[in-house]
Amino acid sequence: MFLKKIKNKILFLFISLLVIPMNVFAYSSYIIAGGENIGIELNATGVIIVGSYKVGNLDPASDAGLMNGDKIISINNTPVSSIEEMLDVIDSSNNLDEIDITYLRGSKTNETTLKMVKDTNDVYKTGLYVKDSINGVGTLTFIDPNTKLYGALGHEIIEKTTGQKLEIKDGKIYNSTVTSITRSSDGNPGEKNAKYDTTEIYGNVTENTSSGIFGEYSDAIPDKKLYKVASSSDIKLGEAKILTVINEEEVEEFTINILNVANDERTTKNILFEVTDKTLLEKTGGIVQGMSGSPIVQGDAIIGAVTHVVVDDPTKGYGIFITTMLEEAEN
Repeated sequence: MFLKKIKNKILFLFISLLVIPMNVFAYSSYIIAGGENIGIELNATGVIIVGSYKVGNLDPASDAGLMNGDKIISINNTPVSSIEEMLDVIDSSNNLDEIDITYLRGSKTNETTLKMVKDTNDVYKTGLYVKDSINGVGTLTFIDPNTKLYGALGHEIIEKTTGQKLEIKDGKIYNSTVTSITRSSDGNPGEKNAKYDTTEIYGNVTENTSSGIFGEYSDAIPDKKLYKVASSSDIKLGEAKILTVINEEEVEEFTINILNVANDERTTKNILFEVTDKTLLEKTGGIVQGMSGSPIVQGDAIIGAVTHVVVDDPTKGYGIFITTMLEEAEN
């Protein structure tokens, strides 16, 4: 009986050891800090309604009960995931006077009938403005050289017309060159102005989350310095640096001063900082749009990424913990 109890305890301990590592993350202890300017293209999971218009005196979208932010997922019972597919289904319809639409509003699936209207040129109109993709500029935060996973932005990408996070089916990041800077001023954040080369693809996009965009880096892994991944408890108030591009494709270091650290991993505003670098202040006025994702480093450690500008004082900004981004990249 005694030996049986010992065996049971050993078995229980063995099972426990198998169960415990559920929350262990596999990201590397040392990663590549980015800073490169990137172009971003995200393709939505459906066709998003971003506006409507009247055809003559009629308002087809309103009459069908459709609203901005609704996501069209099928036309006449045929699934559609792009504007091109939507138009192909409509063009092949036997009845152009009306089409059956299945759409998502939030997480709820709805159905309606949209009555098409002829304009003065006898062309059928839907009365809908739609979008199926988003393009923009951001900053690469990190590449994990072991897993080839990358992270960028440090916050989600939102469709501006609807104000909603874009649910994506896929996407890509590619080469982008900064051509000029529109400086920030109090109450008016500036931005990076850039040109793109969509043929020079760096990786795919598989996630658009509150912690940033993530995917696999498919280009050659850069031969750059590896930074130690710092936990939130390692971050110290005082001097740190951000890595970002303000001219063409050159990643530069700029000095900041960390003012506060909020140990709440549910937010993207963990690190409050002010820009102290005279060159950056002179050229940009502080934080500008397009800097989202710029790595924040302290000594030989990467601690986070820039996520927000303080609109009323663009010399100040917020950052997210790098560990939050790395954990999300693995999900």
